[in-house]
Amino acid sequence: MAGIIDSGSAPVDFLALGDSYTIGEGVRDEQRWPVQLAAALRARGVAIAHPQIIAKSGWTTDELSAAIDAEDAHGNLQPHYDLVSLQIGVNDQYRGRSVEDFGAEFSRLFERAVAFAGGDPARVLVLSIPDWGTTPFAQAGGRDRAQIAREIDQYNEVAATLCRRRGATWVDVTGLTRRPDLGHELVADGLHPSAAMYTLWVDRIHDKIRP
Repeated sequence: MAGIIDSGSAPVDFLALGDSYTIGEGVRDEQRWPVQLAAALRARGVAIAHPQIIAKSGWTTDELSAAIDAEDAHGNLQPHYDLVSLQIGVNDQYRGRSVEDFGAEFSRLFERAVAFAGGDPARVLVLSIPDWGTTPFAQAGGRDRAQIAREIDQYNEVAATLCRRRGATWVDVTGLTRRPDLGHELVADGLHPSAAMYTLWVDRIHDKIRP
């Protein structure tokens, strides 16, 4: 994906699809990772519009797909975008859905993302699912950290394999959420990333789409 964003081109349209991580639960608008990414690209001379975000805390793959349908029906979506991001699946795992069910739903969402990217998978950016089992929220609820990690790894492998096969960019942020000093990089709910954590994600993304 490196080089697909041309600093000399017309303004870049950016569509971000996801759940609480994309909408930035608990942080301000300018601290969400898609907005931080756009700001980082502008700092490097890329004319990029404010991201259009379709995301909500708690959404699963099928709920995101339904939301895209609703936005499309209301005429709120463009025919294509220069950059499309997708990060989804944590709530499927939280609700105990099988890897197979997730894979089928994710594949459909991925193809929709490609369609929004003008049919070009190279313009699609997929972020891995963070490991929420490391958070104080999970610990307070007595959750099985090893099981959560195992299932998230399985989900991520499904998504990463699809990205490799189709030529999309895969960005692994899961490891950043497994660091022992995670506490200060979460918002007050003890579950969702803080602006500082999202900045680390943006640094990793930016290395892959450096104009």
